[in-house]
Amino acid sequence: MTQTVLPIDRNSVADLSKSRNEPIWLTESRLKALELAGSLELPKLEKTRIDRWHLTAYGTYKAQDALQSLDQLPEAAKTLIGESADNLIVHRNSGVVWTHLDEELASKGVIFTDLETAAREHGDLVQKYLMTAVKADENSLTALHAALWNGGVFLYVPKNVHIEQPLQAIFYSDDAGATFAPHVLVVAEANSSVTYVDNYFSADGIEFVHNGIVEVIAKPGAKVRFATVQNLGKGSTGITYRRAIVDNDARIEWIVGELNSGNAAADTATLLQGNGSSSDAKVISVGTRDQKFNLTTRATHFGKSTPSDMITRAVMMDEATAIINGITKIEKRATGANGQQTERVLMLSPKARGDANPILLIDEDDVKAGHAASVGQVNPEHMYYLMSRGITRAEAHKLVVYGFLAPVINEVPLENVKKQLQSLVERKLGQ
Repeated sequence: MTQTVLPIDRNSVADLSKSRNEPIWLTESRLKALELAGSLELPKLEKTRIDRWHLTAYGTYKAQDALQSLDQLPEAAKTLIGESADNLIVHRNSGVVWTHLDEELASKGVIFTDLETAAREHGDLVQKYLMTAVKADENSLTALHAALWNGGVFLYVPKNVHIEQPLQAIFYSDDAGATFAPHVLVVAEANSSVTYVDNYFSADGIEFVHNGIVEVIAKPGAKVRFATVQNLGKGSTGITYRRAIVDNDARIEWIVGELNSGNAAADTATLLQGNGSSSDAKVISVGTRDQKFNLTTRATHFGKSTPSDMITRAVMMDEATAIINGITKIEKRATGANGQQTERVLMLSPKARGDANPILLIDEDDVKAGHAASVGQVNPEHMYYLMSRGITRAEAHKLVVYGFLAPVINEVPLENVKKQLQSLVERKLGQ
């Protein structure tokens, strides 16, 4: 067994938790997770030697001063916010520096704050759900996250509350010496609905590890749309686990842009626990230089009559590598389940590599399931058609790629984030 070298010791975790006035249950949870982290192994990823990745630059916890005004934000963050900052959380390095929730939503019982504050002020709720969708003992990275997470987001939507306006969070790192391990916890009670959008970015050249976890709890009849754009700079190593537990007739929609400029691994999973629960996941990724991506999307069907759909589209340039895994698991007695998945990788360079791995694991007869996967280069017939209409080769190439990624980009629920995603793709393609 590989012994994990921990970036922090037990006394430091305890002292840090005490200095932040965390409840005793959370301190104990952190200490137990740290002990696990020292004994567990790294996750085993398909065709990826994650042990060769730069996984030691965790930094230390650094308290962040609250912003006095959004004018203090870097330009990249201001662009993301757009015209409305009514429902916004900003997380910088090790903590949250800005929180704002519309008074009308607050009056309905909606909670939208940093997870550290929520653990103190809404301890019963947080303790009930924290690290329940993603378990601390899954591997050394999930355990380390459970011990070190900071800042983060807690979003709670009460029963029968429907939120029309998307709630937004921005996470950014500009200090390589600061721990960057935010945790996002979304709890949507029965028959509620919400759209949550977040954005991650950092300056190029900052070497750090982002070890992040997202947990979504969708109670009966709840509808959650979760959109995220990952744009961490060169020098970053991104590790993200996203998981939703979906109850009877509830629904989760994932919209994910994996556009980091460093190595990145992400596991986006849905547990369809309830009858009639459903999930839809759309993921895009663009890789350049010698980047390595390992992206897994999963749907596990426990309930009856549970549809799931997964679409992943990856574009690899230069010497970039993408391992794309789609896993549909239909458990015994999940009759009427329907699991569909598509993975496509487009390679724009002879040295780029793509691997699409569709996996169906079915333990029940009365179900539907299907998959499609392809790895290839730009279709020359498409190029010929466009160029015959007077379009230059470079523009034709760009149009083909945009068309390839459009099924995901067009689903982004905030117009300014959609534009940002388009510009990120354009920038990466132009490198």
